[in-house]
Amino acid sequence: MAIPLAFPCLNLYNHTEGAFPYETCCHYDYATIRTTDQATTLTTRLSDQATNLTKRLPLLWLSLAFLLGILLAQQIHLSFAIWLILAGIALFVATIFRILSLRINLKPFGLPPSTLFLVSLSLVTCFLGVGRYQYSIPTIDAHHIAWYNDRQYDLLVTGVLTEPPDVRDTYTNLRMNVTSVNTGDESLPVGGLILARILPGQTFHYGDVIRLRGLLKTPPENEEFSYRDYLAREGIHAYMPSAEATLLPFRGGNSLVAAIYALKERSLAVIYRIFPDPEASLLSGILLGVDTGLPADLLQAYKDTGTAHIIAISGFNITIIAALFVALFSRLLGPRKGALAAVVGIALYTILVGANAAVVRAALMGGLALFARQVGRRQDGLNTLTFVAALMAVGNPFVLWDVGFQLSFAATLGLILYAQPLQEWVTQRLTRVSPPETAQKISAPLTDYFLFTLAAQLTTLPIMAYQFGRISLVSLIANPFILPAQPAVMLFGGLALLLGLLYLPLGQLAAWLAWPFVVYTNRAVELFASFPHGVLVLGNFSLLFVILFYAALLSWTFAGTRIKAFLVAQQLTLAPLLLSAVALVTFLTWRAAFAAPDGHLHLTFLDVGSANAVLIQTPTGHYVLVNGGPSLSRLSDALGRRLSPFDRKLEYLIIASTQENQVAALPRTLERFPPEAVLWAGKIESSYSARQVDKWLADQSIAVTRVIPGSGLDLGAGARLKVLSVTPRGAVLLVEWGGFRALLPIGIDFDTLDELKNRQAVGPVTALLLADSGYAPLNPPEWIAALRPQVVILSVEAGDPDGLPDQEALDAVQDITLLRTDRDGWITVSTDGVQMWVEVER
Repeated sequence: MAIPLAFPCLNLYNHTEGAFPYETCCHYDYATIRTTDQATTLTTRLSDQATNLTKRLPLLWLSLAFLLGILLAQQIHLSFAIWLILAGIALFVATIFRILSLRINLKPFGLPPSTLFLVSLSLVTCFLGVGRYQYSIPTIDAHHIAWYNDRQYDLLVTGVLTEPPDVRDTYTNLRMNVTSVNTGDESLPVGGLILARILPGQTFHYGDVIRLRGLLKTPPENEEFSYRDYLAREGIHAYMPSAEATLLPFRGGNSLVAAIYALKERSLAVIYRIFPDPEASLLSGILLGVDTGLPADLLQAYKDTGTAHIIAISGFNITIIAALFVALFSRLLGPRKGALAAVVGIALYTILVGANAAVVRAALMGGLALFARQVGRRQDGLNTLTFVAALMAVGNPFVLWDVGFQLSFAATLGLILYAQPLQEWVTQRLTRVSPPETAQKISAPLTDYFLFTLAAQLTTLPIMAYQFGRISLVSLIANPFILPAQPAVMLFGGLALLLGLLYLPLGQLAAWLAWPFVVYTNRAVELFASFPHGVLVLGNFSLLFVILFYAALLSWTFAGTRIKAFLVAQQLTLAPLLLSAVALVTFLTWRAAFAAPDGHLHLTFLDVGSANAVLIQTPTGHYVLVNGGPSLSRLSDALGRRLSPFDRKLEYLIIASTQENQVAALPRTLERFPPEAVLWAGKIESSYSARQVDKWLADQSIAVTRVIPGSGLDLGAGARLKVLSVTPRGAVLLVEWGGFRALLPIGIDFDTLDELKNRQAVGPVTALLLADSGYAPLNPPEWIAALRPQVVILSVEAGDPDGLPDQEALDAVQDITLLRTDRDGWITVSTDGVQMWVEVER
């Protein structure tokens, strides 16, 4: 089955021949205007064009007037009732004028009555747009939760979760519809939405009734970004930045939505079971709209290459989903019932992935296209696009300030106006040097993978420059290489997910088919992101320039050459996929070759922030993970890049410190990379995450061994990991093989430090990991001098909030080779027991 590579808006046109709206309403020949007598001809033609515009595109002008009213509402502050009265008066006047004009054939300004009637109706919808905006502004009184902002004491706020928790590395966001607030004196019924931030680890679901405790704040704002305005556009005016959450024994929300979100949570878990990271996180974004698992550097690479639209659910994804639904349901239920089932499927999928502005826009346009096809009506892209925008603004007028909506609207506008003319221009040029059939075959994939990108970027570049202060120069090169693999990513990835939901091993088998295409996507993005000067940083960009750009562009468009009938996107050919498959087979072969055991011992100090995560690859090819650090996305990404996608198990997990920042990433990471056995040092009660890890290991019946001084682990080929000391904080580890010795004082404390210094039994060592991210008291100069390391590794976050590393610790190693994760990225120390090699990320 061929899936069209297009955005839903391009499916709104049929192949019926005849006059297209712009053939009669947007073109006139300047060559016919040569004498002064022809001024009248120009006026007549303009009048004819206005007539055609109003007859063919009335919905366009009514929708634009409504949107204009919403934009004007920020500058004109009158009550909703006044605007409603003005709209009623305008409607009454328009109706009277229409009746009179039909009876006495009035033509003011030479315009027909229908045109003036449309202008009058546009004024009505403009007033309604202003009124809708004013109506959406909440009244902040004692019955609204925002009334209780910025008080100097904790509040108890009770409400219902309106969507699944937004889980990040170091915190979780809860969006809640408030039902009551307790100020300490009494519980008061209130309404409104609130955003609360809690510590990670707690599990909540849509519809849970939760009680929050904490200080309620007005969302912050600064010169660069207004979090207050951002949340206000989503109806949130109260923010609890540090909350304690308690689950109450009640349920709320909609049962159908709850079932959809439950399926989403289960689907997310299955994806991470059958795919490694970062491929699992990419597929979570593509299929489920959950992109929070991608590490920051990979996410930035997608932004820098102009391919972030792949992650975010948009028209591209909805097109493929809609095509699948139509093909499937039409065969099962027939054309009409199949189309209806497809619309329902698109609606449910929209809810599943979060229903952001770009998704809703694409879903509405796709649904309208299916409806138009069934009733035999011809659709115009501009009509549909502006009507959908107005419809979304009726639901939420603040959507016009949503960056995702702006980019989605602009990209679709570019495709409607410029994709077809660009394709025809290229085809004409190719026809000059090749037969027409050959030219069509060449222009089809060129349109799908290059011209569509060019058309969309032509209208989105000003918005990106204004909103982000930067534009991608490499996107025109990156997209043609990356887009061909995306249908395969969605098809095979979606199939693997569906099979995994039914039977996990079957989903794992299908995941092997999808995995190469997902890997190709990530690696290609990283490759293009590494190109020098691929991003042009503009800084603050003038809004006036944006307005002038669009004014010039649209003026040229509607006064330039004729815009002809639009075509639906060409069907996807097999050639790009075959080329991608060949490249992927080559890549996988080399990956397997590089991943094979080389007989060396490798210690990789992962870049996880101000904590420690050390991945040890033994000479025989097994993997041992020591701790994990605070960041789930960074740890999962690092492990996914190094462990085989077909065997993602760790031979051992070593808990060398139970402090929260050392193990916070482990509870959810272990579900994706389960260990066969565990060595544990340190108190379980030291942190919440340590207790979670202990519970998960018990639930999975994984053997846990409490380490003692002198115990250790055989790494094979004579290499050994030895436990030098055990403390309440954890353990001090020593990795030895031949003449190589690496000291990892991850769980060291002051008593252990004194003991090891007095014993004089540790040094010298080949490699030393600084304790506690360079905390000076645990890294005294005399201790480092006694160890005499050849290389020192420092695992620390750039801009550490505690000011680490201490300058005293840096002074103690100033004459030794120092490698830092904040500067060098991941650091790999390799040895054969005689020699040592060091490799860094950057």
